[in-house]
Amino acid sequence: MEAGDVRAVMGALLLPPAGPLLLALLGLVLVRAGRRGGFAIGLFALVLLWLLSTHVVSLGLARQLLPPVEPVGLAQLRQARVQAVVVLGGGVVPEAPEYGVPQPSSYSLERLRYGVRLARLSGLPLGFSGGVGWAGRSTANEAEAARLSARQDFGTDLRWAESASRDTRDSAERMAALLKRDGIQRIALVTDSWHLPRAALEFRRHGLVVLPAPMGFLRPRDRPLLEWLPSAHALLASRQLLREWAAWQWARFRPVD
Repeated sequence: MEAGDVRAVMGALLLPPAGPLLLALLGLVLVRAGRRGGFAIGLFALVLLWLLSTHVVSLGLARQLLPPVEPVGLAQLRQARVQAVVVLGGGVVPEAPEYGVPQPSSYSLERLRYGVRLARLSGLPLGFSGGVGWAGRSTANEAEAARLSARQDFGTDLRWAESASRDTRDSAERMAALLKRDGIQRIALVTDSWHLPRAALEFRRHGLVVLPAPMGFLRPRDRPLLEWLPSAHALLASRQLLREWAAWQWARFRPVD
């Protein structure tokens, strides 16, 4: 098993919902064994899972865990003398019977849509980086799915499509090589707002000047009372933010190659 596979498994076990559920199971085992503190552990785990499933907590995590990023427009692209727009993939749907071919995941499609918008506004070429990842069960490729979607859904062709990377660090290395080959040094980097601090760091480490171009901002969704009730979208947001915070810390402090 490769290191990336180990990270994927460990993340799945430690992050919500599995992490709090396993902690609750530990509490139940301790209660059945007559150990003191088992009930308190189980109750803490369930309360933690509830809180992480609320939009109020996911919004707080977004504000506290990661550096803030701001949206950009045409003026910022011109001021930064950007030469290309680069979109980072967010997964692929390996089997889409209604289309007959693999499709970009919802994350990849939203990122691609915004990247296409920036490219059209600015007249800049568009690139996409996304390979096979670590956790996928098939060999379906993000970049090829994105290339097809860009052409069929948005009427845009990708100038660059990096299709071999396994993670953000790998994307930065491989995409930087493609861009530099064509004399590109200054890019607008498109991905979700929670992913951009780490992604921009990795691309800068490979010699590119990066203008962060975030999308997918977390914002209040419902009435204040409803924001305290558990929901699947809030749990997913909390999971992503906690995972990204850990990856951000590792990226910041690991030795640079």
